[in-house]
This record gives sequence, structure tokens and C-alpha cells, in this order.
Amino acid sequence: MAGVVNCLLAASLGAHWPAPAVTLSAMAVGLLGYGISLVVFVLALRDLGAARTGAYFSIAPFVGAGVSLALLGESTGPGFLSACALMALGVWLHLTEHHEHEHTHEPLDHTHRHVHDAHHQHAHGPDWNGQEPHEHAHSHAPITHRHPHYPDIHHRHPH
Repeated sequence: MAGVVNCLLAASLGAHWPAPAVTLSAMAVGLLGYGISLVVFVLALRDLGAARTGAYFSIAPFVGAGVSLALLGESTGPGFLSACALMALGVWLHLTEHHEHEHTHEPLDHTHRHVHDAHHQHAHGPDWNGQEPHEHAHSHAPITHRHPHYPDIHHRHPH
């Protein structure tokens, strides 16, 4: 509704539509910069958890600023460079984290896209075509095992 209201407001104030190429370019930027980004963000929330998703998505302004600096030839100060270094350090710590211990998965019934891995050992009916990954309601039996992991949809346990 915001887009419709803004367009009607602009038209009532005498604004005219930009050239079709400009309109399509703006729509493409909106689709990529907001639409697809929002879908990826919601999927990341489910699979990575809120903290990791927030940490990874918080680098977006730095990426955008870096691209604009490169394209526009602007300069920046030590504060920006220090913030970039700290952000890079935080992402590096997340990506190089090694977390492994024996843990127990409680029984769980849910639906999500998956492949048959250590967490998805279940049978299918005769109508399944064998395609992986696939999505359907399934049950997880309790399982105790040890492997590298981080908090995600299957690893929500106390330490």
C-alpha cells in the first residue's frame, strides 16, 4: 500500500513517471535489494538462528558502502575502516567456529526442506520419487550423537 499511496501522492502533486528504463531499473533494485534479501533473511533465521543471521546481515551496509566507494571514487576515514575491520573479524570468528560435543535431539514433528542425512532418517511411501532435497511433514526420533554443529533448526539444546 505504501507504494500505491506514494505514487498517487506524487501524481496529485504533478510528478510524472520516469522513463521506462529508469522505472524498470528501480524495480530491479527493489526486487534484489529488498524482496530477495527479505526472503533470504527469513530462511536464514530458520536455519541459522537469530544471532547468526543478524551478524551476517549486519555486514550489508558495509558491502553497500564499499561498492559505492569503489564506483564513485569517494574517500573514507579511519572510523569506517576500523568498523570494517571489526566487522570482518566478527564474521571470521563466526565462520571459523568449531563447536562439537555429544548432544541429544528430542523428538520433533515438523515440515521443512531436507535431505536424508543424520537428522532425517525416515521412510517414505511408494509415491515418493526419490528426489532430494524434498519437503514434507516428518518426525524426528530421539537421537544422541556427536558432530560439528552450530545452533540451527536441529540444534537447539542447552550446554
